[in-house]
Amino acid sequence: MSFEGKKIIVVGGAGFVGGNLVRHLDQAGARQIIAIDNLLSAEKENVITSNRVELRIGSIADDSILNMIEDDVDYIFHLSTFHGNQSSIANPLVDHENNTLTTLKLLEHVKDFKNLKKLVYSSAGCSVAQKTFDTATATAEVEMTNIKHDSPYSISKIVGEFYCVYYYHQHQVPTVRARFQNVYGPGEVLGAGRWRGTPATVWRNVTPTFIFKAIKGIPISLENGGIASRDFIYVDDICRGLMACALKGTAGDTYNLASGVETTIKELADKILQLTNSNSEIDQLPKRPWDNSGKRFGSTEKSAHQLDFKCQINLEEGLSRTIEWTKNNMPFIEQNMQKHAPKLGGKIY
Repeated sequence: MSFEGKKIIVVGGAGFVGGNLVRHLDQAGARQIIAIDNLLSAEKENVITSNRVELRIGSIADDSILNMIEDDVDYIFHLSTFHGNQSSIANPLVDHENNTLTTLKLLEHVKDFKNLKKLVYSSAGCSVAQKTFDTATATAEVEMTNIKHDSPYSISKIVGEFYCVYYYHQHQVPTVRARFQNVYGPGEVLGAGRWRGTPATVWRNVTPTFIFKAIKGIPISLENGGIASRDFIYVDDICRGLMACALKGTAGDTYNLASGVETTIKELADKILQLTNSNSEIDQLPKRPWDNSGKRFGSTEKSAHQLDFKCQINLEEGLSRTIEWTKNNMPFIEQNMQKHAPKLGGKIY
């Protein structure tokens, strides 16, 4: 995929996915890439050094940052978020500021742009997936959602989709909605950014948490026996999917970026323990009271047919790469984790 000669903005460009996307866009020949990030859950080290890449530190909701975006940009990738479910439960107002408000202000700012080819919005598959612990079926790109959501994060993500659809039909903003599944891979730094109110600030997503604990020999916690299932997609695949949304996606439409493979959390833990040759024990915990997502995975049919997108990295290969990256970057990861120690009674693990 070529972005030769294009000017691109990546909102949330220093984050886990954003930093990897900036790298992919640079390799794809983009003329100029502006990464915008307030470093709430990211580190500036995630942004590659390139004469075509510029990092602007600040929130897209700040007018001083927003007004720097002029009608000469070809593509905008809107990836910024308040990471994630548990932090949003702890502080729904900050979730609103960094999820809902950022999306609305960005769309309002660009509504009269004439040169913008696509604005790709990162949504979440959990916002539309069936709430079940029974047998899961692949979640397609449905345009409906249950009124009962598990977290403000899930709510704000689907509200962002509502705004994308509204601005497409009312103002012809060429929005494309990309529904993420569980992204994992190199560049996801435990403890990245500032304190966000809960231990989930440090112990972010399940994959980097399990990998870190397995390497260190720390017990791995399994809620509800690890029966919940997710669709795990490697970060390089998600970046290719986002780029396909920009180049091939139909304005006003939505696409799953998924592997289509259902993996239980217990299976994920077992695979990581095997690949790391770890002696970490399994700590059985009860079900999280707020989490009713249960079992889910995404349908890949529409993205394969309309975007020619299919994941290339299977789970075992992706985990192996992520484990190697984690080992090579352990000092940087622990440095970011330790800065939150005072908020956790002085001890991270």
